[in-house]
Amino acid sequence: MNIHEYQGKQILRQYGVAVPNGKIAFTVDEAVEAAKELGNAICVVKAQIHAGGRGKAGGVKVAKNMDEVRTYASQILGKKLVTHQTGSEGKEVKRLLIEEGCDIKKEYYLGLVLDRAASRVVLMASEEGGTEIEEVAEKTPEKIYKEQIDPVVGLTPFQARRIAFHINIPSKLVGQAVKFMLNLYQVFIEKDCSIVEINPLVETSDGKIIALDAKLNFDDNALYRQKDILAFRDLDEEDPKEVEASKYDLSYISLDGNIGCMVNGAGLAMATMDIVKHYGGEPANFLDVGGGATAEKVTEAFKIILSDPHVKGIFVNIFGGIMKCDVIAAGVVEAAKQIGLEVPLVVRLEGTNVDLGKDILRNSGINIVAAKSMADGAQKIVSLV
Repeated sequence: MNIHEYQGKQILRQYGVAVPNGKIAFTVDEAVEAAKELGNAICVVKAQIHAGGRGKAGGVKVAKNMDEVRTYASQILGKKLVTHQTGSEGKEVKRLLIEEGCDIKKEYYLGLVLDRAASRVVLMASEEGGTEIEEVAEKTPEKIYKEQIDPVVGLTPFQARRIAFHINIPSKLVGQAVKFMLNLYQVFIEKDCSIVEINPLVETSDGKIIALDAKLNFDDNALYRQKDILAFRDLDEEDPKEVEASKYDLSYISLDGNIGCMVNGAGLAMATMDIVKHYGGEPANFLDVGGGATAEKVTEAFKIILSDPHVKGIFVNIFGGIMKCDVIAAGVVEAAKQIGLEVPLVVRLEGTNVDLGKDILRNSGINIVAAKSMADGAQKIVSLV
């Protein structure tokens, strides 16, 4: 789950991680009032959307007076920001963070992420702050330093100091930087984060280490024990189809293609998308109905797939282990009848109760194309679409 920058900074502040003072605003008048309350000669007007690259897209402006705050707030609120992370459709700005300006002396990058190859959390840092870390990794990889963190011991002061020296934090500020990193790691662990990214981490002219920007993502599987984080969820920032899918415990991700896919199991779902691409098709979604799906759940999955106007055909690919083929078949038939299916439907069933499942499909009176294998099903749906 993603949250907004201002929400991330609220969490960081609770853990003693230094961030600038700021206030949230939903209207232009609120933005001006927030700037007055901050009382700074310089304020930063920042668009709040779930995407990076806001500055390059015109979503971050430095205001030197109240007139500029009003002007920039008017320009940004309601604007669709298009960044490298939003796609061409962009995201509409519905809220702003009005933040006090600070005199930046030097920018750094700092991040905590799970290294799946090592099965450990890694602290990454670079003195090339303010730019995309992928760009730094491509052009100057030698400027990225990493510390793998032992899950039993946690991040040690020694590791934090080594990172601080590597990225050339001034010696008089190393102690402050170490405390910053240790507190940041505590946030990562206690809040079940999947990523914490501070870019830029800045040294100010008055000798402070501050998180000027903050990106926090969280493990969806741990949200049951993070009620305060779940309260930060902004449904306006999420795909409506993905929001609907989450109500039924369906793993759904919208894509740009025209072939809807309904599969049980994440690995099989990935393989299904690959084989559709292999035969010249474009998947419209990733959808894993899980191992314990009911007919009702399958019906809702169908509705979600068909709510995408780009879908011109559906490929159902089920291998029944825990999931029984007759349950899937019953759900497919029920969904087709409820919705009035008008696009081609190819179904491949294999596994538990497969014969019973095929009988249900065959006797449904609905035009369903049966597939002998995954490859056969992919070829058939691509040709039909």
